[in-house]
Amino acid sequence: MKILVTGGNGFIGSNLIKRLLSEGHEVVSIDDLSTGLKEYEVEGCTYVYGDIQNLMFWKGESFDLCYHLAALSRIQPSFDDPAETFRVNAGGCSIVAEWARENKVKVVYSGSSSRWCNPQTSPYATCKQIGENVFKSYRTAYGCDFEICRFYNVYGPNELVDGTWAAVIGIWRDQVSKEQPITIVSDGEQRRDFTHVIDIVDALYKVGTSNEKHEDAWELGTGMNYSINEVFSFFKERFGELSKVHLPDQPGNYKSTCRENDDTLERLDWAPKDRLKEYILTLKNWNKQTENAMDWTNRMAR
Repeated sequence: MKILVTGGNGFIGSNLIKRLLSEGHEVVSIDDLSTGLKEYEVEGCTYVYGDIQNLMFWKGESFDLCYHLAALSRIQPSFDDPAETFRVNAGGCSIVAEWARENKVKVVYSGSSSRWCNPQTSPYATCKQIGENVFKSYRTAYGCDFEICRFYNVYGPNELVDGTWAAVIGIWRDQVSKEQPITIVSDGEQRRDFTHVIDIVDALYKVGTSNEKHEDAWELGTGMNYSINEVFSFFKERFGELSKVHLPDQPGNYKSTCRENDDTLERLDWAPKDRLKEYILTLKNWNKQTENAMDWTNRMAR
């Protein structure tokens, strides 16, 4: 198949492209490099650089499948620039949906587990809900072949470790490497379903290449969760005594995520694993984002 990955220079996109190429598919990526990195590029993929709006002008090029991963993907930054969040995350979905309708392309959209916590609590979560509604509307009104996957707190190789867009595991990796205190938002009792990117990629591949249709969305989580304090204990086990600083609670910081619906496991023969503690305890080089992380992932995949 010829496959387009939007956001292919990003965390999940770069890992997905590796899988797609290994399975023998022709892959094209479009990314504006606002959060993605050129160092994540994979030999054999064709890379196009530009805003998602440019997709409107891609006429006549035939694709079988599109993974729409391009987004501004964190809750807290969405409060700082809601207009850009809506333009990219919500507007981008309408562009991809219309392009795919006109060109008869199957789309797999990266939704969010924030769907289950009031989406109106942040611009990011609202946009993710709008994106789902856009693709569901096209699916119902036009009969488009569109599937939705909801991600639960993804971590692993190529995760960002610093800057505005980094998530908790990446942020703590960076703080450890710089010998800084670990920052914990609120009391640390909020719980997250941490899902390794290798499992996310496996589910995305199965959804994209299967004829199975979901009437709502595929839930991509491990089905168990950890408190942030428990994750901190894993870091202490790996690195010894660490200092920590508790920060004030943040808007949009929901209390818990955990996949409860098992139909992705049953209908797609998907088997995610709880890899979080092993991931933290076995990584060695915390100053680099990918080197040893990729060694770990390759070992787990065998």
